[in-house]
Amino acid sequence: MASSSHSMAEREGGGGEEEEEEDETLEELEGFDDFTLASSWERFISEIEAVCRLWLVDGPKNLMEKSAESVGSRKNLYKVKCELKYGLKLYCMEYYFETSRNGKAAHWDDDLHDLQLSFGVAEFLVIAPLSASGVVLDAPESSKLLSAVAIALSNCGSNWPAFVPVHDPSRKAYIGIQNMGTIFTRRFDGDRIGSQVPIRLMHLEGLYELFVSKFALSSVDFSTSCFKVRFTMKLTYRTPPYDDDEIESVEREAKEPGRDPDGLNLIKTQWDDDCPWTEWYSAEDPVRGFELIAVWLSRTFEGSLEMAELENASSFDAEKWLIYPIVSPNMLDDSVGKFVGFASQLRLLVGALDMSFEAQFLEDFLSAENPGSDISKSSTAIPPPTVLDRVLKELFHDGIQGSDCVELENKYSRAIKGAPLDSLFAQFCLHSLWFGSCNIRAIAFLWIEFVREVRWCWEESQPLPRMSINPNIDLSTCLIHQKLQMLAICIRKKNLFNHPNCTENKDHNSSDSKVDFQVDLHKEPMDDKSDSSLRSDWQHDPKGPKQTRISLSKDPNDVIPSTNLQPVDQVRKGSAGVVGSMMLLNSFQEMHSPYTQDAPIMTEDMHEERLRAVEAFGDAFSFSGQLERDVLSSDMSAFKAANPGAIFEDFIRWHSPGDWEDDEMEDKSRDDMSWRPHGKLSQRMSEHGNSWRQIWNDSPALPISEQKPLLDPIREGEKVLHYLETVRPHQLLEQMVCTAFRASADTLNQTAYGDYKHMKTKLSQLYLTLASSLKPLQAKHWPNKAELIGDLKQLCLVFEHIEKLVILAASIHRKLLKAPRLSEAIFSDYFNFYLPKMGTSLTSMCYDEDFDTKQQVMVRERDAVASLFPPPTANQSWRKVLSMGNLLNGHEPILREIIFSVYDRVSSGHYGSNIPMATTEEIETHRMYICGTSNDLRAALSVTSWD
Repeated sequence: MASSSHSMAEREGGGGEEEEEEDETLEELEGFDDFTLASSWERFISEIEAVCRLWLVDGPKNLMEKSAESVGSRKNLYKVKCELKYGLKLYCMEYYFETSRNGKAAHWDDDLHDLQLSFGVAEFLVIAPLSASGVVLDAPESSKLLSAVAIALSNCGSNWPAFVPVHDPSRKAYIGIQNMGTIFTRRFDGDRIGSQVPIRLMHLEGLYELFVSKFALSSVDFSTSCFKVRFTMKLTYRTPPYDDDEIESVEREAKEPGRDPDGLNLIKTQWDDDCPWTEWYSAEDPVRGFELIAVWLSRTFEGSLEMAELENASSFDAEKWLIYPIVSPNMLDDSVGKFVGFASQLRLLVGALDMSFEAQFLEDFLSAENPGSDISKSSTAIPPPTVLDRVLKELFHDGIQGSDCVELENKYSRAIKGAPLDSLFAQFCLHSLWFGSCNIRAIAFLWIEFVREVRWCWEESQPLPRMSINPNIDLSTCLIHQKLQMLAICIRKKNLFNHPNCTENKDHNSSDSKVDFQVDLHKEPMDDKSDSSLRSDWQHDPKGPKQTRISLSKDPNDVIPSTNLQPVDQVRKGSAGVVGSMMLLNSFQEMHSPYTQDAPIMTEDMHEERLRAVEAFGDAFSFSGQLERDVLSSDMSAFKAANPGAIFEDFIRWHSPGDWEDDEMEDKSRDDMSWRPHGKLSQRMSEHGNSWRQIWNDSPALPISEQKPLLDPIREGEKVLHYLETVRPHQLLEQMVCTAFRASADTLNQTAYGDYKHMKTKLSQLYLTLASSLKPLQAKHWPNKAELIGDLKQLCLVFEHIEKLVILAASIHRKLLKAPRLSEAIFSDYFNFYLPKMGTSLTSMCYDEDFDTKQQVMVRERDAVASLFPPPTANQSWRKVLSMGNLLNGHEPILREIIFSVYDRVSSGHYGSNIPMATTEEIETHRMYICGTSNDLRAALSVTSWD
């Protein structure tokens, strides 16, 4: 430095004679290195060290509170990252850590990262360039990068393993290093063979020898030498797909001459052929298959021959079986049009409801001109006549009649004001969902033709198909179903008039017999419950009166001569038989029960009209009595005809026993009057001006065959048809929406899915949701039409979720029918996985996440699971060249994962002292993870060395 200063001074003084000496001095300075200044590589190491120290100080708990993020679907693995620069390149360093697991990762844990599984580490670092490939393609660069991280971690005193991705990204190759204190160093290396796997490495014996070659001498004969190697294996099997060629071959065989097609068992082409929704649509099987995992736990082998024996072992020898379904991604796809089922068609029906307010009559939607409407701008295709004929044939002409069978429906189904599933209107609504595109024009067209068929049944006196024979109207159903019930009853009553022989009395051909002769042995009194047991329904069984335990006449018009001691001046008509031991008060005559007419049946709108009339009259009680007058008068007239000489008190004793008070004190000494009952009328019946007594006095003695019918079937039937032909579009669509939702839910409710508690609960909740959401449709006026339509569309989405789950439950149930516990457990796992998507869980769902929750298979369930893997047919076998062992019913695994490991005991003072210490520990000196098939092999090796 002094010489340098001196030369500089001489130059300033203008000395030029020593220029050659100065040049020589400068040349010497150019070769001088100042080691007090840090190089860029050293600064890079320092930056890595600073970041690692910060992560070490924070710890997993603080890192999670700061910037850590979860890794994919793994619940226990998190990472933090930092960008670093070295030269002109940018690198990303990521630290992966766990929150709960301590120490070494367990084998075959589903929550493991690929590097954890490959190299058996828990927490680790990955440093990679920020580039498109994300790997280091240059070998010197990767070595230098890994060395920098190793030095930084050593300076920090950290034992984290560090990895660098190398080579092509498709190879998934890594190199790594881990400082294990001052004694041991662990190095990692992993690579993949993507094709042309050597035959030797396709078998367990060759893989074993590959591992042993990493620590044994090259001259050793592996087949005869013994090395204690720990071994664990995981095999993954996948159920074979359905082979379409097999169907074609069976069909070809069936068409061959000389074969009897009746003796051939045809293969089903659809998985859901016997499911309840198949009548309307065919659903995609949501379970595309199953993956079975057979795990051999840790074993120790001492030679390659033992590996060869294991390769020929059965999968039933594995200690553990795990299974999970491969579920279609469409289960999580809510895109409109992606899923075709009841929910998608109900969404179209709600759209038709929205448009139904644009016209006053259904015919307006079919007219060529409809001013003020945007109908022509929408999709309004009407199916061809052949489709219409098929639908009407299925509804009316397939010989389906109503029955009194108890419908297998959910207990909450009746809370929805619709129609029963098997009823005519419910079937019409279901057909409407699939008629064309379920647009308003197609629905209007189908309804008009539907009403024409109903009118034809009326005019031809043909029974309405799919209608119950119950004579009562169910007011809990929608109005259209009630009207159809009324029409069916009117048709039956009209047939009784047109075919009087059905009453077994040829004298009933007169015009006065236009009634439904009905005997009600269990008729309820108007005020008190009657104890009479002498009324039955003659309409359902004309021979019923003769089959009762009492003596009944063959006909309500028969004259029954008196067999009593006192003569009777009048003839008895319309008697259904004697009422036990009851006697008339004023004569020594037995009391007879008369045939009576049914009370007039009414639909919901008729009841509302009656209530409005009551409100208009003001006196509800007197008006109600007036409405019941005809029924009461008919009963009184029939009673008088069946009991000549009866008085008002006799009628009360028979019709309303609660209004007759018996005397407790009865004189037994007067034998001549012992037959006469002692008692009196109740206070309300004995009041002056009682309306019942007035009706009694005004009622003539007439059997029901001579009375005016209480229900005029002709008039009521025409009123029903008038309603059906003039119903407003929005009124029709409102009832169709309610009925379609209920019928669709009832159809899904008939699905056989075993005893899945989650599914049963969800279906019951669906009915309650439908009942509450559809209730506003019953209102006369909608306060907010747009809001209600939006709610109905949201209801369609809820319905779609349940429909998908029902289809999934049916698929799992039938595939694992012989393992009910396992099938329910698998469905419960998916149900909990799917629950956040339905909006009923507090957790949020990642829609890119795949369902892979596995269920352990019990030993007793293995045969049922193995049946999912049928032995391959001859047509399937020749396509494959089986190159791997451990076959399951002839099927090789789609993936084989193996972990070889060797352990050694070393002294903790191996390098620290010449005197061996007493304490020793067992460390894993060599470990190899092998994953792949016959066409793809990936290996990851970790070696622990003494440095």
